[in-house]
Amino acid sequence: MAAEGAMGFDSWYHGDISAHAAEALLILNGQDGSYLLRRDQDVPKQFVLEVRSKDSVKHFQVKRLETGYIFGLYTFLTLQEFRNHFADQPLIGNLAGSPVLLKSPYPREVPEPLFFDPVTVHLTLKSGCSGTELVAEAPALGTKEGFLLILSKLLKTWNTRWVTIQRYELKYYKEKQDRDPLGIINLSQCTDIQFDYSQGKVNSFCLVFPEQTHYLGGKSAQETDEWIKLIRWKLKQKKKQRRSCSVSQSS
Repeated sequence: MAAEGAMGFDSWYHGDISAHAAEALLILNGQDGSYLLRRDQDVPKQFVLEVRSKDSVKHFQVKRLETGYIFGLYTFLTLQEFRNHFADQPLIGNLAGSPVLLKSPYPREVPEPLFFDPVTVHLTLKSGCSGTELVAEAPALGTKEGFLLILSKLLKTWNTRWVTIQRYELKYYKEKQDRDPLGIINLSQCTDIQFDYSQGKVNSFCLVFPEQTHYLGGKSAQETDEWIKLIRWKLKQKKKQRRSCSVSQSS
């Protein structure tokens, strides 16, 4: 995207940065409404706009055509039109979640102090190991947020709660602006997730645990499907991690 960078996206176009790195940047150091543009690693010549929305990061496709760009519901014939659109601070979203306001781009270059730490201790806990035994791993952030219905275990009533997901923690709040959650569900212990019709609520799903089952519901089938897809992906990743750990331990 050299041409695009030279014409105005150079400060907040992050090139081949991964989805994980982009999400980590915005969650760690961004603010509500911060955004950056990166290359789509799966689709050639296409791009992804990453947007921080409170406690999650939303991903939007930017399609590049021979005659311009498609972003959201708009088509831009020139790069200048596309760039000007961001200066107008667009509000984007869908029926399945809260819209997000694009406030300010997150720069690619951020000045940081660099001071090297002196090494005064240098030991090893093992000996004779091979570099092939090293396994680089880190949990995916996989963030998402929005309002969901949650079935109260005591009163058996459905209550609207603000729900966020980061890593393997699902937190739910009484109000969106609350700082302290009403509860935290550890998804790393979840054994299954599926659509559920046993509680008389449409667009609901359940999180199955060894000792209990949590029931949640979305406003629409699309919204429910989005939550299920993300959580199911997390459960598959957790299973992969467990298998890799068992293989490394057995070897």
